[in-house]
Amino acid sequence: MTTRFGKYPLPAAVLTLLLCPTVFAQSTAAVQTASQVTSSSPKDVKASFDRAIDPENNWYFSWGFSRQQYAPSDIHVSQPGLGNDFTVHQATATDFPTSFQDTISSTLNLELTNPQENVRIGKFMNPEKTFAIEFSIDHSKYNTDFNQNVQITGTAPQTGNVTLTPQNFSYALHNGLNHLMVNGVWLKHLYGPVQQPGDLQLISRVGAGILLPHADNTLFGNENQVGPKSKNICCGSGDWWQVNGWTAGVEVGVRYTVYKSLYLELTQKLAYGVLRKVPVYQGSADQTIWMSEQVLSTGFLF
Repeated sequence: MTTRFGKYPLPAAVLTLLLCPTVFAQSTAAVQTASQVTSSSPKDVKASFDRAIDPENNWYFSWGFSRQQYAPSDIHVSQPGLGNDFTVHQATATDFPTSFQDTISSTLNLELTNPQENVRIGKFMNPEKTFAIEFSIDHSKYNTDFNQNVQITGTAPQTGNVTLTPQNFSYALHNGLNHLMVNGVWLKHLYGPVQQPGDLQLISRVGAGILLPHADNTLFGNENQVGPKSKNICCGSGDWWQVNGWTAGVEVGVRYTVYKSLYLELTQKLAYGVLRKVPVYQGSADQTIWMSEQVLSTGFLF
C-alpha cells in the first residue's frame, strides 16, 4: 500500500528537513527553561543561606571588668568526719575590687584572671544582626565579710550569735565564682547610623549555665586544701576548679560603636546561682546566691 508521502518522496524529505530543526529548537528551549527553573531554586536558597550565616562581621568578641554585689544568704556546712552540721544564716559577702593601677598592670602583663573579668563571644543568627547566640564567662569573686554578726544553728564548735573572723569562718569563692553561660542576645537600634560608628543599641541577654568556683576557706581553724593551680586544674572532685552548681541570669545595657567594628558595652546583670558540694575541710557546703553585677567591656566584630 502506498502512503501519501510515498507518492511524493522529494517533497516529503524536504518537509522533514524543514521541521526537524524547529522541533529540535523547541525541545532544546523547553529543556533549558526547565533546567533554569530547576537550578534557580537551589541557588536562591544557597544565596539566602550564605547571606544569613556568612556575612562580614557576623561574630563578636568582648572582654571587660566588673563589680558584684550579693544578697545575704544562708550557707549550710556538713563535715561528717568532724561531726559538724550547721548553717550560717544570712551571711553578707562582697567581691574583691582591685585598684585602677592594679587593673592596668594586670592587663599589660596579661594576668587576665587577677581582676574580675568578663568574656563574651557570640555569633549573629540573622542578617540584620539583631539576634545572637553567645557564650559568656563572668569571673566574679565572693568573700564573706569579716566582723559581721550572724546566727549559727546546728552542730558546730560555735553556735548562736557569732562574729565571723578569719579564724572561725573565712569562706571565699575567690578564684573565683565563675559563671559559664550560654545566652540568647537581642539588640535594638536606639540612635545614630545603623551598624556604623555612632550607632547606639539596646542589648539584652537571657542565659543559663554552670558554676565553676574555686573554694578557699577556713572553718573553725581547719583550712581547705586543694593544692596548686598547676595540678588537677579542672573539673572534678579535688581539682582547683570544680563544677559545683548551676546559674541563670538576665542582663540589660547599651552597646555603642566607636570606630568601624570596635564597640563599648555597659550592662547590668542579675544572676541566681545554686551551689552544691562546695569543698570545705572534711566536708562540703551548700548555698544559693543572688548576684548583681555591672560590666564595662570593649569588643569588636569579625
